[in-house]
Amino acid sequence: MPLMRMKDVVLMATVSTFESMPQPGRHELRQFSELFEPVFKASGAEARRNAIAALSRCATLPEQIARFIACQPIGLAAIFITTSPALSDEFLIEIARSQGPTHARAVAARDNLSVKVVDALVSLHTALDKQAPEEIAPRRDAETALFEEQGFVVTREEQVRQQLKALVQRDTLARAAEAPESLEDMSMNLLVRFARLREARNFSHALADALGSSRWLSERIMLDLSGQQLATALMALGAEPVDGQFMLAQLYPHLAANIDGKNPRPHPLGRARSGTL
Repeated sequence: MPLMRMKDVVLMATVSTFESMPQPGRHELRQFSELFEPVFKASGAEARRNAIAALSRCATLPEQIARFIACQPIGLAAIFITTSPALSDEFLIEIARSQGPTHARAVAARDNLSVKVVDALVSLHTALDKQAPEEIAPRRDAETALFEEQGFVVTREEQVRQQLKALVQRDTLARAAEAPESLEDMSMNLLVRFARLREARNFSHALADALGSSRWLSERIMLDLSGQQLATALMALGAEPVDGQFMLAQLYPHLAANIDGKNPRPHPLGRARSGTL
Protein backbone atom coordinates (compact mmCIF):
# COMPACT_ATOMS: atom_id res chain seq x y z
CA MET A 1 0.00 0.00 0.00
CA PRO A 2 1.50 3.39 -0.95
CA LEU A 3 2.35 5.61 1.97
CA MET A 4 0.45 8.86 2.45
CA ARG A 5 2.28 11.95 1.31
CA MET A 6 3.93 13.69 4.23
CA LYS A 7 2.07 16.95 3.51
CA ASP A 8 -1.25 15.07 3.70
CA VAL A 9 -0.29 13.69 7.11
CA VAL A 10 0.70 17.14 8.34
CA LEU A 11 -2.57 18.65 7.07
CA MET A 12 -4.75 16.05 8.81
CA ALA A 13 -2.71 16.27 12.01
CA THR A 14 -3.11 20.06 11.99
CA VAL A 15 -6.87 19.80 11.45
CA SER A 16 -7.30 17.05 14.06
CA THR A 17 -5.43 19.09 16.66
CA PHE A 18 -7.57 22.16 16.01
CA GLU A 19 -10.79 20.11 15.88
CA SER A 20 -10.07 18.64 19.30
CA MET A 21 -10.06 22.09 20.94
CA PRO A 22 -13.52 22.76 22.43
CA GLN A 23 -12.98 26.53 22.61
CA PRO A 24 -9.83 27.65 20.78
CA GLY A 25 -8.40 30.91 22.06
CA ARG A 26 -7.00 33.84 20.12
CA HIS A 27 -3.51 32.35 20.06
CA GLU A 28 -4.73 28.97 18.76
CA LEU A 29 -6.86 30.65 16.06
CA ARG A 30 -3.91 32.75 14.89
CA GLN A 31 -1.56 29.76 14.88
CA PHE A 32 -4.05 27.65 12.91
CA SER A 33 -4.50 30.48 10.37
CA GLU A 34 -0.76 30.57 9.78
CA LEU A 35 -0.39 26.80 9.40
CA PHE A 36 -3.49 25.71 7.51
CA GLU A 37 -3.39 27.46 4.14
CA PRO A 38 0.18 26.58 3.02
CA VAL A 39 -0.17 22.97 4.13
CA PHE A 40 -3.59 22.70 2.46
CA LYS A 41 -2.22 23.97 -0.86
CA ALA A 42 0.60 21.43 -0.74
CA SER A 43 -1.70 18.46 0.00
CA GLY A 44 -3.54 16.07 -2.30
CA ALA A 45 -7.22 16.18 -3.27
CA GLU A 46 -8.39 13.48 -0.83
CA ALA A 47 -6.61 15.08 2.12
CA ARG A 48 -8.15 18.44 1.20
CA ARG A 49 -11.66 16.97 1.09
CA ASN A 50 -11.20 15.22 4.44
CA ALA A 51 -9.80 18.36 6.03
CA ILE A 52 -12.71 20.51 4.85
CA ALA A 53 -15.24 17.90 5.98
CA ALA A 54 -13.69 17.89 9.45
CA LEU A 55 -13.61 21.69 9.70
CA SER A 56 -17.26 21.84 8.61
CA ARG A 57 -18.16 20.58 12.09
CA CYS A 58 -16.24 23.29 13.97
CA ALA A 59 -18.34 26.03 15.54
CA THR A 60 -15.40 28.44 15.61
CA LEU A 61 -12.97 29.11 12.78
CA PRO A 62 -10.61 31.95 11.92
CA GLU A 63 -12.40 34.21 9.42
CA GLN A 64 -9.44 34.00 7.06
CA ILE A 65 -9.70 30.20 6.94
CA ALA A 66 -13.49 30.20 6.54
CA ARG A 67 -13.17 32.58 3.60
CA PHE A 68 -10.36 30.57 2.06
CA ILE A 69 -12.36 27.31 2.21
CA ALA A 70 -15.64 28.85 1.00
CA CYS A 71 -13.88 30.28 -2.07
CA GLN A 72 -12.51 26.90 -3.12
CA PRO A 73 -14.07 25.15 -6.16
CA ILE A 74 -17.57 23.95 -5.32
CA GLY A 75 -16.50 20.28 -5.34
CA LEU A 76 -14.44 21.05 -2.25
CA ALA A 77 -16.38 23.92 -0.71
CA ALA A 78 -19.95 22.55 -0.94
CA ILE A 79 -19.99 20.57 2.31
CA PHE A 80 -18.48 23.52 4.19
CA ILE A 81 -20.94 26.08 2.80
CA THR A 82 -23.98 23.86 3.36
CA THR A 83 -23.20 22.67 6.91
CA SER A 84 -20.63 24.83 8.72
CA PRO A 85 -22.05 26.46 11.88
CA ALA A 86 -19.21 29.00 11.80
CA LEU A 87 -20.66 31.02 8.88
CA SER A 88 -22.63 34.18 9.63
CA ASP A 89 -25.51 35.45 7.50
CA GLU A 90 -23.35 38.28 6.18
CA PHE A 91 -20.65 35.84 5.18
CA LEU A 92 -23.13 33.53 3.39
CA ILE A 93 -24.58 36.46 1.45
CA GLU A 94 -21.10 37.60 0.44
CA ILE A 95 -20.19 34.12 -0.80
CA ALA A 96 -23.45 33.75 -2.78
CA ARG A 97 -22.89 37.10 -4.48
CA SER A 98 -19.17 36.82 -5.16
CA GLN A 99 -18.58 33.15 -6.04
CA GLY A 100 -21.28 32.44 -8.61
CA PRO A 101 -24.42 30.29 -9.00
CA THR A 102 -22.97 26.99 -7.76
CA HIS A 103 -21.87 28.51 -4.47
CA ALA A 104 -25.24 30.28 -4.17
CA ARG A 105 -26.99 26.91 -4.54
CA ALA A 106 -24.86 25.52 -1.74
CA VAL A 107 -25.94 28.43 0.46
CA ALA A 108 -29.58 27.75 -0.45
CA ALA A 109 -29.17 24.11 0.59
CA ARG A 110 -28.48 25.06 4.22
CA ASP A 111 -31.11 24.25 6.83
CA ASN A 112 -32.91 27.07 8.64
CA LEU A 113 -31.92 29.93 6.38
CA SER A 114 -32.70 33.32 7.88
CA VAL A 115 -35.08 35.75 6.19
CA LYS A 116 -32.10 38.01 5.52
CA VAL A 117 -30.22 35.32 3.56
CA VAL A 118 -33.37 34.26 1.67
CA ASP A 119 -34.01 37.86 0.65
CA ALA A 120 -30.45 38.13 -0.64
CA LEU A 121 -30.80 34.90 -2.62
CA VAL A 122 -34.07 36.14 -4.08
CA SER A 123 -32.42 39.37 -5.20
CA LEU A 124 -29.52 37.45 -6.68
CA HIS A 125 -31.87 35.04 -8.44
CA THR A 126 -33.91 37.93 -9.85
CA ALA A 127 -30.77 39.55 -11.21
CA LEU A 128 -29.77 36.28 -12.87
CA ASP A 129 -33.28 35.95 -14.32
CA LYS A 130 -32.79 39.15 -16.29
CA GLN A 131 -29.69 37.69 -17.91
CA ALA A 132 -31.20 34.25 -18.61
CA PRO A 133 -32.48 33.21 -22.08
CA GLU A 134 -36.11 34.09 -22.69
CA GLU A 135 -37.10 30.48 -23.29
CA ILE A 136 -36.58 29.68 -19.60
CA ALA A 137 -39.33 32.08 -18.52
CA PRO A 138 -42.35 30.05 -19.77
CA ARG A 139 -41.20 27.04 -17.74
CA ARG A 140 -41.16 29.12 -14.56
CA ASP A 141 -44.60 30.51 -15.40
CA ALA A 142 -45.91 26.96 -15.83
CA GLU A 143 -44.50 26.00 -12.44
CA THR A 144 -46.25 28.97 -10.82
CA ALA A 145 -49.55 28.06 -12.53
CA LEU A 146 -49.24 24.48 -11.24
CA PHE A 147 -48.84 25.75 -7.68
CA GLU A 148 -51.96 27.90 -8.09
CA GLU A 149 -53.94 25.01 -9.59
CA GLN A 150 -53.15 22.86 -6.55
CA GLY A 151 -54.38 25.63 -4.24
CA PHE A 152 -50.97 26.45 -2.77
CA VAL A 153 -50.17 30.00 -1.76
CA VAL A 154 -46.44 30.33 -2.28
CA THR A 155 -44.47 33.52 -1.78
CA ARG A 156 -41.85 34.54 -4.29
CA GLU A 157 -39.16 33.96 -1.69
CA GLU A 158 -40.34 30.42 -1.03
CA GLN A 159 -40.52 29.66 -4.75
CA VAL A 160 -36.93 30.75 -5.25
CA ARG A 161 -35.77 28.85 -2.21
CA GLN A 162 -37.47 25.67 -3.39
CA GLN A 163 -36.03 26.08 -6.89
CA LEU A 164 -32.53 26.47 -5.53
CA LYS A 165 -32.92 23.46 -3.22
CA ALA A 166 -34.35 21.41 -6.11
CA LEU A 167 -31.28 22.14 -8.22
CA VAL A 168 -28.99 20.93 -5.44
CA GLN A 169 -31.11 17.82 -4.90
CA ARG A 170 -31.19 17.06 -8.62
CA ASP A 171 -27.42 17.24 -8.86
CA THR A 172 -27.10 14.92 -5.83
CA LEU A 173 -29.56 12.38 -7.28
CA ALA A 174 -27.83 12.50 -10.66
CA ARG A 175 -24.50 11.62 -9.09
CA ALA A 176 -26.09 8.81 -7.09
CA ALA A 177 -27.77 7.39 -10.20
CA GLU A 178 -24.41 7.01 -11.90
CA ALA A 179 -23.38 4.24 -9.46
CA PRO A 180 -24.46 0.65 -10.17
CA GLU A 181 -27.26 -0.63 -7.94
CA SER A 182 -25.16 -3.56 -6.78
CA LEU A 183 -22.19 -1.45 -5.66
CA GLU A 184 -23.26 -1.43 -2.00
CA ASP A 185 -23.68 -5.22 -1.89
CA MET A 186 -20.35 -5.74 -3.64
CA SER A 187 -18.57 -3.53 -1.11
CA MET A 188 -20.11 -5.37 1.85
CA ASN A 189 -19.25 -8.78 0.38
CA LEU A 190 -15.64 -7.71 -0.05
CA LEU A 191 -15.48 -6.45 3.54
CA VAL A 192 -16.84 -9.74 4.89
CA ARG A 193 -14.45 -11.75 2.72
CA PHE A 194 -11.35 -9.82 3.78
CA ALA A 195 -12.41 -9.98 7.42
CA ARG A 196 -12.90 -13.74 7.19
CA LEU A 197 -9.35 -14.07 5.79
CA ARG A 198 -8.10 -11.53 8.36
CA GLU A 199 -6.50 -9.49 5.59
CA ALA A 200 -6.45 -6.19 7.43
CA ARG A 201 -4.74 -4.24 4.66
CA ASN A 202 -7.21 -5.30 1.96
CA PHE A 203 -10.07 -4.75 4.40
CA SER A 204 -8.83 -1.21 5.00
CA HIS A 205 -8.71 -0.52 1.25
CA ALA A 206 -12.23 -1.91 0.76
CA LEU A 207 -13.51 0.13 3.71
CA ALA A 208 -12.07 3.33 2.22
CA ASP A 209 -13.78 2.58 -1.11
CA ALA A 210 -17.10 1.81 0.59
CA LEU A 211 -16.99 5.02 2.62
CA GLY A 212 -15.79 7.08 -0.32
CA SER A 213 -12.94 8.32 1.86
CA SER A 214 -9.16 8.25 1.92
CA ARG A 215 -7.19 5.22 3.07
CA TRP A 216 -5.79 7.42 5.81
CA LEU A 217 -9.27 7.68 7.32
CA SER A 218 -10.00 3.94 7.07
CA GLU A 219 -6.64 3.13 8.66
CA ARG A 220 -7.37 5.59 11.44
CA ILE A 221 -10.73 3.89 12.04
CA MET A 222 -9.10 0.46 12.25
CA LEU A 223 -6.42 1.67 14.66
CA ASP A 224 -9.14 2.12 17.29
CA LEU A 225 -8.70 -1.21 19.08
CA SER A 226 -11.97 -0.79 20.96
CA GLY A 227 -13.78 -1.45 17.67
CA GLN A 228 -16.14 1.47 18.29
CA GLN A 229 -15.09 3.47 15.24
CA LEU A 230 -15.27 0.47 12.92
CA ALA A 231 -18.65 -0.52 14.37
CA THR A 232 -19.96 2.97 13.70
CA ALA A 233 -18.61 2.90 10.13
CA LEU A 234 -20.20 -0.50 9.44
CA MET A 235 -23.53 0.69 10.82
CA ALA A 236 -23.35 3.74 8.53
CA LEU A 237 -22.74 1.40 5.59
CA GLY A 238 -25.86 -0.59 6.49
CA ALA A 239 -24.11 -3.79 7.55
CA GLU A 240 -26.34 -6.50 8.99
CA PRO A 241 -25.67 -6.89 12.74
CA VAL A 242 -24.45 -10.48 12.40
CA ASP A 243 -22.08 -9.52 9.59
CA GLY A 244 -20.79 -6.57 11.57
CA GLN A 245 -20.25 -8.74 14.64
CA PHE A 246 -18.39 -11.28 12.54
CA MET A 247 -16.07 -8.69 11.00
CA LEU A 248 -15.31 -7.11 14.37
CA ALA A 249 -14.52 -10.47 15.95
CA GLN A 250 -12.24 -11.47 13.06
CA LEU A 251 -10.31 -8.22 13.02
CA TYR A 252 -10.23 -7.71 16.80
CA PRO A 253 -9.97 -11.18 18.41
CA HIS A 254 -9.92 -9.64 21.88
CA LEU A 255 -13.53 -8.53 21.30
CA ALA A 256 -14.76 -12.07 20.64
CA ALA A 257 -15.65 -12.60 24.32
CA ASN A 258 -17.87 -9.51 24.32
CA ILE A 259 -19.55 -10.45 21.06
CA ASP A 260 -20.06 -14.06 22.08
CA GLY A 261 -22.12 -13.00 25.07
CA LYS A 262 -19.60 -13.76 27.81
CA ASN A 263 -19.53 -10.09 28.71
CA PRO A 264 -23.01 -8.65 29.42
CA ARG A 265 -22.20 -5.21 27.99
CA PRO A 266 -24.04 -4.75 24.68
CA HIS A 267 -21.89 -4.32 21.59
CA PRO A 268 -22.61 -1.43 19.21
CA LEU A 269 -23.86 -3.79 16.50
CA GLY A 270 -26.08 -6.04 18.62
CA ARG A 271 -25.83 -9.81 19.17
CA ALA A 272 -23.85 -12.18 17.01
CA ARG A 273 -25.09 -15.13 15.09
CA SER A 274 -24.19 -18.41 16.81
CA GLY A 275 -21.49 -20.36 15.07
CA THR A 276 -20.25 -17.32 13.11
CA LEU A 277 -16.93 -17.01 14.88
